[in-house]
Amino acid sequence: MAKKFLLVDSDVLPEVFLKVVKAKELLAAGNVKNLSAAAKEVQISRSALYKYKDKIFDVSEAKTVVALHVVLIDELGALQSLLKLIAKYNISIVTITQSAPVDGTAAVSLTMKVRDMIGDVDSLVEEMNRQRYVVTAKRIMQDL
Repeated sequence: MAKKFLLVDSDVLPEVFLKVVKAKELLAAGNVKNLSAAAKEVQISRSALYKYKDKIFDVSEAKTVVALHVVLIDELGALQSLLKLIAKYNISIVTITQSAPVDGTAAVSLTMKVRDMIGDVDSLVEEMNRQRYVVTAKRIMQDL
């Protein structure tokens, strides 16, 4: 049987589900050492946390991740300049993959957290496309 996902307003959920989300946030932030400590902190049983931890997700958190594909001219400092531009927008890079240069260009795939971004992703992509070291830049996925 295929999985079925529902988007539900958190106001109608049982309190245990909201506590599971909070426990996962504590773990992700490093505020607790393990699942047992997280369960104790939010005052739910370990069994409830284990039962729901892989079933409940905060969708608002997922919307902060964006993927881009950028083709750079193969020249010294091009990637560093791109990273400097990204930093100007207060973006955190989650993953970066650069291909080996072919015919004077190199492809770069970026996954970035944009929760605290200054400006918006479209403005970033437009600014990237104006850089002399960028052949092309585009968003490859909508918010994850």
